[in-house]
Amino acid sequence: MSAATLLNLLINGLIEGAVIALPALALTLIMAIARFPQAATGDIATLGAYVAVGLQALAIAAGIQATLPSMVIGTVGAAIAGAIVSTLAWRWIFSRLSRAPMVSSLLAAIGLAFFLRSLIALVVGHDQRTFAVPLVRAWNFNGVRLLPSDLVIAITATAVLAAVFIWLRYSRSGRLLRALADNADLARLSGIRTHTLMWQLWAIAGALSGLGGVLLGVKSVVMPELGWELLLPAFAAMIVGGIGSPVGAVAGALLLGMGQELSVQWVGPSYKIVVSFAVLLIVLLVRPAGLFGRPEAVR
Repeated sequence: MSAATLLNLLINGLIEGAVIALPALALTLIMAIARFPQAATGDIATLGAYVAVGLQALAIAAGIQATLPSMVIGTVGAAIAGAIVSTLAWRWIFSRLSRAPMVSSLLAAIGLAFFLRSLIALVVGHDQRTFAVPLVRAWNFNGVRLLPSDLVIAITATAVLAAVFIWLRYSRSGRLLRALADNADLARLSGIRTHTLMWQLWAIAGALSGLGGVLLGVKSVVMPELGWELLLPAFAAMIVGGIGSPVGAVAGALLLGMGQELSVQWVGPSYKIVVSFAVLLIVLLVRPAGLFGRPEAVR
């Protein structure tokens, strides 16, 4: 393998990891606070992708022919749609199960996932859709090729992740959420209003999922099963990075993304997702709590 080929694979892996990092972070935030795996994350991402495709088509029909403005409209719409669906799901379903065993919330999330996927297929059908992104040649830097769309994806994902981490680190609600994640009972005894925080948590998780669906749709195609392709690597990234660790979720996603792309040389693109779970098993054998997780988080 030449150095240029290796660098190409690493760059592609980082971009793929950045896409996976968005739903992985959404899963981690909900797992850290609500204490259950939100299995509908992938289908919220699918919904976001379809909303973005539809809004971009409407923008183009309205006379906005430039790609960037129409994509911005679609992307913002996807984030809003994801946030709305996520917060409504919490209000109508998951808040009512907050005192039930974790398996109840998990089964409800799986049911919500199937409902969203079926609803999308019923409304728009199973035909594959694509974003109106112009086909341009990749930039070539001494054998290292980079598509302009991939650069936009990387910049968008990085900016969104940075914004979430800044919010978690420096905002009052972010600090309260971290306190709630560390010790929920103590946080409630301290007078923290968890109801308002949960609205923010689920809105941000939904927006991250919707944005992840858009970025994956730009890289591939939009179809009702899009979220399933995103959910499994996102779950693996959350576990590899350490359950409850936002930094770990992003690190795990980047690691899995690079592992998948490097494996293409040997297993082919159809089976590269298997590498995610191979890396997952190896990491858990060496470090059961994940790369950044705490041992008590896996009990």
